[in-house]
Amino acid sequence: MTEIYMTANNGAILGPISKVLGWIMDKIYMVLSNLGISSIALSIVLLTVLIYLCLLPLTYRQQKFSVLTRKMQPELKAIQNKYKGKKDQASMMAQQEETQRIYDKYGISPAGSCVQILIQMPILFALYRVFYNIPAYIGSVKNIFSDLTTGIMGIDGFADKMQTIYDNASLKGVSVDLTTTDNSAMKNYLVDIIYKLSDKGWTSLADAFPTLTDKIDAAHASLAKVNYIGSLSISDTPLNQIKYGWSNGAWLLVIVAVLVPILVYVSNVVNIKLMPQAGMENDQMATQMKTMNAIMPLMTAFIAFTTPVGLGIYMFTGAIVRAVQQFFLNKHFEKLDLEKIIEKNKEKAAAKREKRGERRDQIYNAATMNTKKSMASKATISSDKADALDKAEKARKNAKAGSLAAKANMVKDFNEKKN
Repeated sequence: MTEIYMTANNGAILGPISKVLGWIMDKIYMVLSNLGISSIALSIVLLTVLIYLCLLPLTYRQQKFSVLTRKMQPELKAIQNKYKGKKDQASMMAQQEETQRIYDKYGISPAGSCVQILIQMPILFALYRVFYNIPAYIGSVKNIFSDLTTGIMGIDGFADKMQTIYDNASLKGVSVDLTTTDNSAMKNYLVDIIYKLSDKGWTSLADAFPTLTDKIDAAHASLAKVNYIGSLSISDTPLNQIKYGWSNGAWLLVIVAVLVPILVYVSNVVNIKLMPQAGMENDQMATQMKTMNAIMPLMTAFIAFTTPVGLGIYMFTGAIVRAVQQFFLNKHFEKLDLEKIIEKNKEKAAAKREKRGERRDQIYNAATMNTKKSMASKATISSDKADALDKAEKARKNAKAGSLAAKANMVKDFNEKKN
């Protein structure tokens, strides 16, 4: 993941998605708070469940695609063998047509398994931004800092003091402008800094603003309750927290941080094992799929290791939800009568073939008409040339005696007799 800056992102694509997801998460957090549970981690879990329930129809289609693909593999293999070694255009078009008929017969699209991935990727990137800077998207968490930021801004020279704290904290990816005269922007910058402070940074904050000790302690305690699982920060990466724990002897923090990518890896491996694999058309594709299934869990573990813990919670919870969904989908597909599905799709397949046939006829007729027009045009040109030659011959024969044309005729007649 590339380094991003704090405050809400205003990108054309990820910006709106991040804000919508943040708004939904804020509502979930508020409901939990009213129940006496102020936990961002639990809010992430419930948000993940909600997202995957919304994606369930796409998951169902993807699994159905895999099951039906395995069923139709023998037919696809027979078509490949039929046209093996034939590289002419007619054979390739015929193979493509017959392959498409098989897909129509089973009622699936070759690109059917890609839709869910295309939808999930923007959600994943948008959630990365939300979890990296939770107060920018979840107003209920931002309110924790409201009294503290108001108190800080009421002290003379606060900007210089906060700049010193910011410089000493070396906050990566946090870009602020403490010279701004916009009070709203200044509050956002202060929240950006305070939210990312370590325990040492909070101590520096208390030293810089001794009159605000009560407000600093209250904000720190509320944030620890909301944004932490034990000592594990949801908005920081496991990698950074392992480094911090190692250098400060916080071994429990190191162990918990290491568990995050491990749990993500194991849950994704289990998920892949449960998922029905689409039949492969050849050994090479089967090998590629096997390699991808081995690499994907490693990639998710790496992402969980180098991105905020909140994203790791999302990926782990998502894998668990998918595993539960997969268990019930497998039971469903075991009872599914594939022959009925094929029978139902025959009528649709016939309509599709008819539509494709009509389109081919239209293209053929259009090509034929263009050919006829072209031939008629050539015929017209030939007729025009013939008329021009006839007129020239008549003019030659009717030339006046002594004229240049008459002398040319005499030369022409002489050459013809000589030949």
